[in-house]
Amino acid sequence: MTKDKKVPISLLVPCKNEEGNLEKCLKSVPWVMEVFVVDSNSIDQTSAIAGMHGAKVVQFEYKGGWPKKKNWALENLPFSNEWVLILDADECLPPEAEEEIRSIVTNPADKPVGYWINRRYFFLGKPLKHAYFPNWNLRLFKHKLGRYEKITDLNTASGDNEIHEHVVVDGPTGKLSSIMDHHAFPTIDSFMEKHNRYSNWEAVVESTAQDVESALQHNSVKGKRKLRRIFRRLPFRPTLRFLYVYLWQGGILDGWPGYVFARLHGQYEFLSQSKAKALLRSRKIFKN
Repeated sequence: MTKDKKVPISLLVPCKNEEGNLEKCLKSVPWVMEVFVVDSNSIDQTSAIAGMHGAKVVQFEYKGGWPKKKNWALENLPFSNEWVLILDADECLPPEAEEEIRSIVTNPADKPVGYWINRRYFFLGKPLKHAYFPNWNLRLFKHKLGRYEKITDLNTASGDNEIHEHVVVDGPTGKLSSIMDHHAFPTIDSFMEKHNRYSNWEAVVESTAQDVESALQHNSVKGKRKLRRIFRRLPFRPTLRFLYVYLWQGGILDGWPGYVFARLHGQYEFLSQSKAKALLRSRKIFKN
């Protein structure tokens, strides 16, 4: 594919030790004009793989707090294109996304300045067609008009990458019809490792009541935010989280992977709740 046929967008991929995922991600979007891989000093072959695929590798040194990796990249990278597409290393776009995105960024008519894309989780090697689906994320936008929301600037011990924050853009948004594949949890171990860190973030946000009023422009995502605030006040949260994923979302229809996925989310809820209570207790002890 020649450069003049490539889609004039810049791809941003945040990474740390992603040699098992990065190549598949980059191979799914060979049509992008510019690729930035923002690495966190990986000790595996992440940087080498990125270089093999023509990516510009930039190292990120996290100082704690806010901003984290993606927002730092949006503020500091010298993007050559007006539009930026953000993919995690374990995410892949389908072939039909090329023409859909090309039509958006090359047509000068008035249109949304950002686009949400639906994401399908893969768990234990199988796509989940019901649990956590649909799952909307704003990933394509004019980079000067979009930044990740700041939910907390405290140290959450959850890593250097944004977790549950979404991009907020200054302007209208639309939806892509393409569906992104998310290979985040190939094993139960990978789920547990990531969600142990994610629960640290949840605990800090919950224990400090730092939920932000949603400025997001997707009714489904805004609705989930409101539901989450209500949910934190309810008893039996781990059981309710399991039932929400397994029955309400339809994880029961995803077979054994859906059942395990729902049970693990119940465990995640227990970790988040327990860590939040532990933080609150430690603050009371410290004050006394």
